Amino acid sequence: MEILILLLFVFVMAAFLGFELIQKVPSQLHTPLMSGSNAISGITVVGAILAVTKLQDGSELGKWLGLAALILATINVVGGYMVTNRMLSMFKKK
Repeated sequence: MEILILLLFVFVMAAFLGFELIQKVPSQLHTPLMSGSNAISGITVVGAILAVTKLQDGSELGKWLGLAALILATINVVGGYMVTNRMLSMFKKK
């Protein structure tokens, strides 16, 4: 129970700090930040794959959460690269 409270605290603090940091970023820097966050989401994809494949205790909830993390992180990576590609294409000469 104590570990659940600690994990919930870390999650809430990460969400709050992430919101506060992104809110203060000028709009010109959002695309470079998104490119950097794509790399972090790539790490999340690897972690989600490990979570899905390495659970040996038969925890169905863990496998479903790992699968959800895998799907959401993949959507985030693909969408981020599509937006970055679109922004970079705006600077190409016609």
